Amino acid sequence: MLAPPAPESQTDRRVPLARPGRGASRRRRAQILRVDHAGEYAAVHIYRAQQAVFEGRAGREEVAADMGEMQAQEAVHLARFEALLNAERVRPTVMTPVWRLAALALGTGTALMGEKAAHACTEAVESVIEEHYADQIAELQDRDPALAAELSAFRDEELAHHDHAVEHGSREAPGYGLLSAVIKAGCRAAIKLSERV
Repeated sequence: MLAPPAPESQTDRRVPLARPGRGASRRRRAQILRVDHAGEYAAVHIYRAQQAVFEGRAGREEVAADMGEMQAQEAVHLARFEALLNAERVRPTVMTPVWRLAALALGTGTALMGEKAAHACTEAVESVIEEHYADQIAELQDRDPALAAELSAFRDEELAHHDHAVEHGSREAPGYGLLSAVIKAGCRAAIKLSERV
């Protein structure tokens, strides 16, 4: 009878043994970066479209400036996520071209409906984004405190946009309840899809 082969030492093993959950944390981080990049990309285009509608129209200078300021803040967030995607070799969602068109349509459409409808759009979008960031911050607080801290700073700015919209009459927009519900549902669906693809 032959003796069983001697077990391999750790130094002899060329391929690491599979471990449950190995790589899951990295995959989850990639998923978070991908979906957050998509959200900031869409936000930039929503505000850009709204600003374009209001710019140059008599009496709309203030709202055009507001949209420009919010777009600039979202562009900072977007640039940060683009840098992280590049540094970590994470591809953006394949839905990016669709989100661009959807964001431009949403921004243009709500701005054409009027200033209050544009603010209702901001309130709805930012309320979903704020919840989304809050969930991610809670998830990452112990595992990835640096990213959690960045998301917290971004979340504070999203909340400021939300509050600004409410202060400027978002809830007085025509069809506010329906408009808000449709935009929120669209945002939540976009988040789920962007996480997956």
